[in-house]
Amino acid sequence: MFERLRDAVRAALDAATPPGDLRDLARQMGEAVVDAKVAVREMREALTRTELELAAESQRLGDAERRGRLAAEIQDQETVQVAERFAVRHRERVGVLERKLAAQREELGLAERDLGEMQAQLKAADRDRPVGAGESSAERAWRDIQAAGGARPDVDLQSELLKADIDRVAREQTADEQLDLLKKKLGKKKE
Repeated sequence: MFERLRDAVRAALDAATPPGDLRDLARQMGEAVVDAKVAVREMREALTRTELELAAESQRLGDAERRGRLAAEIQDQETVQVAERFAVRHRERVGVLERKLAAQREELGLAERDLGEMQAQLKAADRDRPVGAGESSAERAWRDIQAAGGARPDVDLQSELLKADIDRVAREQTADEQLDLLKKKLGKKKE
């Protein structure tokens, strides 16, 4: 799956096509990155499920081994044999799950590395995209500032949230002052 996504990214980066097509390729690259993020998330979820399954199977193995030891202490050979059969099955299953978990971890590592490369390539393609007829030099300058870590004033979410918090605090303070003033007036009238 990742090969298809990576090929789409590489094709977009290597393409020497007109600006209209570059926008379409950039859109396709963005979609490929989104698909890769979803795939990585699904791989993490599968890894977690396997870890839980391994823990449960290890618990079952421990239970079977404990039952076998307890049966051996009271010299119940039939129960010892049954417990050993179950322990063998659980031990095999634990081995399979451990190998599966190792493979999933390796696959997740590869997928995360591929996703990182794809994201870097998409950023590079966006940053290095030539200025087209539909893009002003101001837009290119803002993109360069954002790439360097700066924020565009109209899209700086943290700044907007901070302004909203400051405005809210100021409104609350004004309301408190008005309430105090009203309380004083009412207190004087009662006297």
